[in-house]
Amino acid sequence: AMCDFCKIASHEINANIVYEDESIMAFLDYEPINEGHILIIPKEHLLDIDEISDKLLYSMLDLSKRIVSSLKKVYSPEGYTIMQNGGAFNDLGHYHLHVFPRYKDDGFGWTDSGMQHDCSMEAALKIKENL
Repeated sequence: AMCDFCKIASHEINANIVYEDESIMAFLDYEPINEGHILIIPKEHLLDIDEISDKLLYSMLDLSKRIVSSLKKVYSPEGYTIMQNGGAFNDLGHYHLHVFPRYKDDGFGWTDSGMQHDCSMEAALKIKENL
C-alpha cells in the first residue's frame, strides 16, 4: 500500500500544493505550526536524508530557500524554521522537510530532557572518524 505522501505525490489524495516538478512537491501542512507551514517531499518513497541523492536534496533545499523568501513577503514573520525528523521520529514514513514562519510568541520550541550529554573532543573524534 502507498503511504499518504506517495498518494499526494501521485495526486490520489488532494493537497494544497505550492510547488511541483518531476521529482519534488511542496504543499501546506494540514496540521500547521503556523499559517504558511509547508512540507517539501521527494515524489519517490524515501525515508532518511542519507538515502537521498545530492541532486534531489539540493533541489529540496533550494526550494526551501525560495519558500522562505515567499513566506517573508506573505507573512512578515520574525523568523522561520526548517527541520526534518528521521528514522522513528518521522511519523509518516516518507521524507519531508518542514518550512514554516516563526513568531516570538508562537509557542514552538525544543524540549530538553535535562540530562547531561558528552560534548567533549572525544565525542567529536568518534563522529569525525566515521564521516
